[in-house]
Amino acid sequence: MRAALVKQFGPPNSLVVEEVPDLVPGPGEVVVEVAAVSINFPDILVVEGTYQNLPPRPFSPGKEAAGRVLAVGEGVERLRVGQRVLALMEHGGYAEQLLVPADVVTELPDVMSFVDAAAFGLVYSTAHFGLRRRGSVEPGETVLVTGAGGGVGSAGVQLAKAWGARVVALAQDETKAALARSQGADVVLTCGPETLRDELLAATDGRGVDVVLEMLGGDYLTQIIRATAWEGRVVVVGFASGGQNPIKPGHLLVKNISVSGLQSSDYRDRTPSLMRQAMTELFQLHVEGRLDAAVDRTYALEQVGEALQYVKDGKVKGKVVLTTGLGGDPS
Repeated sequence: MRAALVKQFGPPNSLVVEEVPDLVPGPGEVVVEVAAVSINFPDILVVEGTYQNLPPRPFSPGKEAAGRVLAVGEGVERLRVGQRVLALMEHGGYAEQLLVPADVVTELPDVMSFVDAAAFGLVYSTAHFGLRRRGSVEPGETVLVTGAGGGVGSAGVQLAKAWGARVVALAQDETKAALARSQGADVVLTCGPETLRDELLAATDGRGVDVVLEMLGGDYLTQIIRATAWEGRVVVVGFASGGQNPIKPGHLLVKNISVSGLQSSDYRDRTPSLMRQAMTELFQLHVEGRLDAAVDRTYALEQVGEALQYVKDGKVKGKVVLTTGLGGDPS
């Protein structure tokens, strides 16, 4: 099989695509023939060697891959050879085969393409756990999604709308703002932190936002907390602006605001059945036409360096997916 390998940490073009031995499942494991694998920003950190969780080299990056079950190990009863699935893992997806525990594999609807499925994994599970489990969003509430137009941002806008919320989206530029509008955002802002509080209060008639899916950090988070409603819930999933400003307890006390963190991969590792349940719900919303995978571009596996650079340059609107040419797909 072919695999894109990190042999030495470095820039996106340092990955090499080589032939490596086929995989064999052990007890409780499955081998997936990979048709499509999504690229996420943490993959770039993995390739560069700056991510907090780095396996021994050589290895393939890739945290979510869709394809068909190629082989099952002893004790695996839920899955069968030939079944269409999505696998979520810490690494290993940039290859034609993937070896994972059966617990991290979710069955796909027959009508869902592998490209769409691969684009759903990390970003939609993050939005799901952020909005529902950590943010406890309710229909009719106002949800702020920062980083709109990106992977998690696109997922958050769509999912909040699907669950009956009013959505305020904060986008980096007009191109990503247009994407957020097309995904159902009721209000779209492109301002900096200097005016963010005032614009959020204006967009909510002075009340503030009820739930925040927040991935910018720094001065953005400081101003967002000041524009959060009474008993609002701010869920921190990143700090893309590079800043980690202190949170002032007084801002939380005066309006009973809750601030929580989210690393969605913990649910994959600690409660895999809960992750599969969330993914199944997300797939059904996609089948019903209420969620769109928002795939910006696809690249062949051999173009992995170019694809990673496209994401690193901040050009992506939605998701970027690598394809292997294997597995077939529904028409």
